[in-house]
Amino acid sequence: MRKTEILSLLRERGGYVSGQELCERFGVSRTAVWKAVNQLKEEGYPIEAVRNKGYLLSFQPDLLNSHELESRICGEWAGNTVCFREETGSTNTDAKRLGEEGAPHGTLAVADRQNAGKGRRGRSWQSPAGKDIYFTLLLRPEFGPEKASMLTLVMALAVAQATEEMCGAAAHIKWPNDVVVNGKKVCGILTEMSVESDYIRYVTIGVGINVNRGEDPEDISEEIRDSATSLYLETGNKTGRAALLARVLERFEEKYGKFLETLDLSGLLEEYNGRLVNRGKTVRVLDPREEYEGTADGITPAGELLVRRQDGEVTRVYAGEVSVRGLYGYV
Repeated sequence: MRKTEILSLLRERGGYVSGQELCERFGVSRTAVWKAVNQLKEEGYPIEAVRNKGYLLSFQPDLLNSHELESRICGEWAGNTVCFREETGSTNTDAKRLGEEGAPHGTLAVADRQNAGKGRRGRSWQSPAGKDIYFTLLLRPEFGPEKASMLTLVMALAVAQATEEMCGAAAHIKWPNDVVVNGKKVCGILTEMSVESDYIRYVTIGVGINVNRGEDPEDISEEIRDSATSLYLETGNKTGRAALLARVLERFEEKYGKFLETLDLSGLLEEYNGRLVNRGKTVRVLDPREEYEGTADGITPAGELLVRRQDGEVTRVYAGEVSVRGLYGYV
């Protein structure tokens, strides 16, 4: 019997579950049930034990650990193996190590805190404990390396939809890899891969979501307050991190399945363009070769951003070393 199974049942029932029912369902002794419940209580779960009634999970705490995640993840493959650490350098680094060790497609590396998180183009990522979501999903796709960059956009869609469903706040995407709420970033995504010859050994998609930070003014540093925020700051409500992460994985499975049908974004194009915060706006393309301005028209099935210049020429912008900014700010 695993603590995960007891936790799932208590959460699903929403009321008292007798010790006898737990014993019969899981085929264990009352002593084993009592020990498992006490371990859950020590980890922060508010479980009440009442004679002749049984056990009750009195409310849902915002905890992030292996059995909390395993009791919520219900997809076919995303998160089929969970590797959780209280603190780590970077979940992307953890996922790469797991990839080298032969971990299966769908393995999830999660941490409550990162002390060496990184974002696109080597930027650092603030990662305090107890407030946000930091995870990396390991994939072992069978398509060519030239397709991998589109997975960032697939994950962005999954995060945006899950966030909107869980928090009620309209979520948009700043091409290619930022999820924004009310014009400010709440999520960054970093996709990397290991390639051998002309095939992918594995892909890692790292995601950091600003969930409940904001009560402390220092939660978001002064230099990024104009462009970054959290779900808590934008909605005024706390969000259960494990529940949100499970929903992201569920939505990613759906969208990844659509991606595999065509090996491009054609099946997701309408949805992505509908969430594209830059669409129809003037943007500045920061290309190392040249900087120019134009209007963002949407993306192509390959995930390129279409930018219409002032002379009418439409340029396809590739993600990578190119950045896109709003003319007067972040978006």
